[in-house]
Amino acid sequence: MEELANLNIIKEEEEPFQAQGKVDVIEEDRNLCLVGCILTGSVVHFLSMRNRLVDLWHPLEGVSITDIGKKRSLFRFYYDLDLKRVLDGMP
Repeated sequence: MEELANLNIIKEEEEPFQAQGKVDVIEEDRNLCLVGCILTGSVVHFLSMRNRLVDLWHPLEGVSITDIGKKRSLFRFYYDLDLKRVLDGMP
């Protein structure tokens, strides 16, 4: 605890860190994403909604559903056919 008592924070720039070896960059594919809004005046239980949609859609390669607030959800599909099926109105 005594070490923390003498801790000082000063503004200094650090030298840039150069990574060694191969660096993998993962780019998000936003072409396979949708944003949906739940049109209801009542509270939406996110986990129940997410599980129900996955049960209805049965995506071949999976889907990630993220709550982004204000009754909106981000749907990230991993296969273009899964996205097409949802956009075409298939359950």
